[in-house]
Amino acid sequence: MDRMTTARGDLDLARFPQDPRDPLRAWDAADEYLLRHLDEREGGPVDLSGSLVVLGDRWGALATALATTLAARRPVHEPIHQPILRPVQISDSFLGQQATRANLDRNGLDADAVRLRTTRDAPPDRIDVLLVRVPKSLALLEDQLHRLAPHVHEGTVVVGTGMVTEIHTSTLTLFERVLGPTRTSLAVRKARLIFCSPGPGLSRGANPWPRSYALPADVGVVSGLTVVNHAGVFSAERLDAGTRLLLRSLPARTGPEHVVDLGCGNGVVGLAAALSNGEAEVTFIDESYQALASAEATFRANTAANTGAQAARFVAADGLADFPPGTADLVLNNPPFHTHRGRTDATAWRMFNGSRAALRRGGELWVVGNRHLGYHAKLRRLFGNCEVVASDPKFVVLRAVKR
Repeated sequence: MDRMTTARGDLDLARFPQDPRDPLRAWDAADEYLLRHLDEREGGPVDLSGSLVVLGDRWGALATALATTLAARRPVHEPIHQPILRPVQISDSFLGQQATRANLDRNGLDADAVRLRTTRDAPPDRIDVLLVRVPKSLALLEDQLHRLAPHVHEGTVVVGTGMVTEIHTSTLTLFERVLGPTRTSLAVRKARLIFCSPGPGLSRGANPWPRSYALPADVGVVSGLTVVNHAGVFSAERLDAGTRLLLRSLPARTGPEHVVDLGCGNGVVGLAAALSNGEAEVTFIDESYQALASAEATFRANTAANTGAQAARFVAADGLADFPPGTADLVLNNPPFHTHRGRTDATAWRMFNGSRAALRRGGELWVVGNRHLGYHAKLRRLFGNCEVVASDPKFVVLRAVKR
């Protein structure tokens, strides 16, 4: 946990889940630049008395700071019928929302000081101030701007923020095409702001998301089937090589069992497990709401005519942290090795630990990853065993059994 200085005082902020090995803070210079602009804008502070939406707030730093500002501006004896001003945070991240809740609490704010919505929820009917933390995925930004565009008006204040490495010509072009005329600020501490003036009647075209593609012919039971990808989800245009190797390696299984597609992405691995064993119950877990929507769309599109493969759940979660222990028979996992700008094995390590706790005795964890990541050593340390099932020059599929 660290302290961010704002015009309203210092805030205690932390990422979620907290990891003492993670050196990154819950905010950066881009968040600070945006908050200063709201208070110090030429012509006066930005009016926050209307409908305020924060898109892409990574760990709740912006939402917590704005909630603090609005709470301080509210008169003590305000009439009870006066609506409470609360920012709306729109996020694709379950972990980001958990971080927001925790940061509100550690700064003495009520849980409802920010209205939390996901990227799959309907936006507010009217948006007077739209603040955008530019995401890593241009596709996710495109999808969200299309979803929000009908709710802004000519007077809406639109300000984006990001580090200079995150804001490209394509980013500015996207704002201009979907919302209206766009310009940028000077860079300050390697951060930059985006200013956009919504144009009424702008012809922005249709939202191109979600997209679909057909799987190749050499990936077992899912060969040739259609995958649905919502914006921002890994492997949006084609099947990635690691997942392809895993799909080609999965054995046929029979009988009732509980399978977990952990970090499911578009859900193609869990779909393969369901189609290969009609008695399996499959739980798809991801921290991305866009991923879960993709997984469900992929599953429904390919099992509608197969009544034996309908038992599925789609859960937004911090991996297997809240999963009933000792109840899973098989966990399938392609773990990420980065979170925003941080490259670390912390997420994979939590997934492996969570898998061991979730599995029954004799249950199996199957993992695919880049060879250089050395997951076999971690699995042997944790499970006491690890078998190489398949490999190619770049990827390896590993199997560990809970004894």
